[in-house]
Amino acid sequence: MRAMILAAGRGERMRPLTDATPKPLLQAGGRHLIEYHIEGLVAAGITEIVINHAWLGAQIESALGDGARYGASIQYSREGDQALETGGGIVNALPLLGAQPFVVINGDIFTEFPLATLQHQPQAQAHLVLIPNPPHHAQGDFALADGQVQNTGAQMYTFSGISVYRPEFFANCKHGIFPLAQLLRRAADARQLTGELYEGMWMDIGTPARLQELDRRLTA
Repeated sequence: MRAMILAAGRGERMRPLTDATPKPLLQAGGRHLIEYHIEGLVAAGITEIVINHAWLGAQIESALGDGARYGASIQYSREGDQALETGGGIVNALPLLGAQPFVVINGDIFTEFPLATLQHQPQAQAHLVLIPNPPHHAQGDFALADGQVQNTGAQMYTFSGISVYRPEFFANCKHGIFPLAQLLRRAADARQLTGELYEGMWMDIGTPARLQELDRRLTA
């Protein structure tokens, strides 16, 4: 099984920290944020990793190299000066991800989710890990009923940024700039989206204040 870490975002909410440093290379607990994902994937037995990048992408390649020192093999999906957003970024990287289901992780989260438990062969075209709604996203994204992800429901949850996709999930997508959310909404309506709830450690590192909070937790 292969994995992709989404790392191409400009990090506007993290400015000025990201003016000279790509968001995945910001540090907490003395490590680059993206290193926690790489090490978590390797610990789960997932060593073939694709990382996309755009803004200051050369810094990411220089910092991580080919992944050998992590026990991984890293390939890069280069998007140039303009990031392709989440959906477009995955479609652009499909040739590197192979013909089997693959994991996708947002580069700007921190979590202790046990990646080894992810389904290597999801029952549907895609499988999402959902979490209880954090304070900054109280409305949630999806409902979950008997393992099926739904667009509406009495209890809403937030998409964690951890998921598994079959390549055919993106079969009708054209290359270009587009978000993943629109595909997920359609898949939920078509009952082609399964999910699970994770209630452990998870943080969206989307602002300098949250980065500082994560650093405090990791260095405590």
